[in-house]
Amino acid sequence: MLFDSSLRKDLARTFGATLIVILTIVLTMMLIRTLGRAAGGEVSPEDVALLLGYTALGQLSTMLSLSLFIATAATLNRMYRDSEMTIWFASGVGLYRFVRPVLRTAAPVLAVVALATAFVWPWVNQQAVELTRSYERRSDLARVAPGQFQSSRDGRRVFFVEKNSDDARTGRNVFILADQGDSESVTSARSGRIEVQGDDRFVMLERGQRSEDNRRTGEKTVSSFDTYQVLAGDRVLAAEPAALPKALKTIELLRSPTAANQGELAWRLGIALGAVNLLLLAIGLAATNPRRAGNWNLLFALLAFVVYFNLVNLSQAWVASGKVGLGAVLLVEHGGMLALALGLLWWRDHATSRRTLFGAAARRPQRA
Repeated sequence: MLFDSSLRKDLARTFGATLIVILTIVLTMMLIRTLGRAAGGEVSPEDVALLLGYTALGQLSTMLSLSLFIATAATLNRMYRDSEMTIWFASGVGLYRFVRPVLRTAAPVLAVVALATAFVWPWVNQQAVELTRSYERRSDLARVAPGQFQSSRDGRRVFFVEKNSDDARTGRNVFILADQGDSESVTSARSGRIEVQGDDRFVMLERGQRSEDNRRTGEKTVSSFDTYQVLAGDRVLAAEPAALPKALKTIELLRSPTAANQGELAWRLGIALGAVNLLLLAIGLAATNPRRAGNWNLLFALLAFVVYFNLVNLSQAWVASGKVGLGAVLLVEHGGMLALALGLLWWRDHATSRRTLFGAAARRPQRA
């Protein structure tokens, strides 16, 4: 049918352009954030591109939902302004008739949103957490790049290595500035290597000098050494922290219904259900009067998207804290939004029918 094909082509074209714009904005913001983490020593600079890819995949469901919502609202808004909607309404096509072609066009995107939320989101978070932990488990000396000053994770030591070996366990011309509260020490050595003793890592320095300044007494001590041992500050066999709920598979969340897991499940279901509800809401919010200037309805549509997705995030915190249950959130929040979207469609459709009926009656010639 001409109606379905024209609407689906226009919607698909607008969705593609909107997705490209949103993807560019999100990638730029995530790149700045990831570079900041790399500069702060939280992640390896070599893993910036990989983490950026993980972040983009993790935000895929949200970007697709937002792009679909904006594309639907913008397409129908243009049809209102070009008086195409007036023609369709006069031909007997109501606003409810737009739901089927819009859902048919958006069905593949909605399926991708559901799959990305259920499977891609936990996998991406798991990979990102493992990548960050593997970097954090590296010793302070191994994290030092040759020719650059590097602070330890606790900020109490500053390292400098002129040259590293291939295995990143031995360095030449090592410089260490350590702050121990009441004293400050500067240690330099010709070479240093990492050794494991029990559960601790030590930096074994050879042929160097150590200068210590006591802040309380003002005493200064300078000593030379052939071998000096410094605790690297991290344990080899540190206990692995429990997996975060966002890194667990959806089936694991269902098998272990703790409060935190239920909160994560509420978020994943909320993203999938929210994409459908926002699609229906966009059809009702796109209505505008072509005789009026401005796009206030699109502003209200974007505001509705922000409010709804903030409610999804808040519901995750409420369920995780045990304030409300998962079923109550799904029923009240998403069921209420579905009822609101359908009610708005009904109100718009009947208001259009009344205007068409009254307009036809007003134009009907009266008998003398």
